[in-house]
Amino acid sequence: MMSASELLTGHEIGLLRRALMEWGGPARCSDQLAVGMGFAGRRDLLDQCGRLRAALGDDSPLTAADWARTLLATEIVFVSDLAGSGVEWPTTTGLTDEATIRDLRSIQRKLAKVVSPYYGRTPGL
Repeated sequence: MMSASELLTGHEIGLLRRALMEWGGPARCSDQLAVGMGFAGRRDLLDQCGRLRAALGDDSPLTAADWARTLLATEIVFVSDLAGSGVEWPTTTGLTDEATIRDLRSIQRKLAKVVSPYYGRTPGL
């Protein structure tokens, strides 16, 4: 288990926290997609996003599965126009696409060793 401050900058943590918040707003997640991201369903995704946001804000340690779910949920909510914020991302978050992708790539590199057990697999509950 690793806390956010051991892995990421404050700015990167802020991006993850903002992305998780999008699932409770403009993003539209199906139960099937939520399960594919490692949640029990849409309702669990919303509940867990609140828990994960709080843990990131409190700098509480997260499991590798939690890190994998956080990263995957962020990637999808940023990019997907069908399920996530997509083209509305800059409007709903105030973050540009260019800055977000640059920061997301940095986060992906920093979390690679932590989330590597879940490459090609659904993060376990």
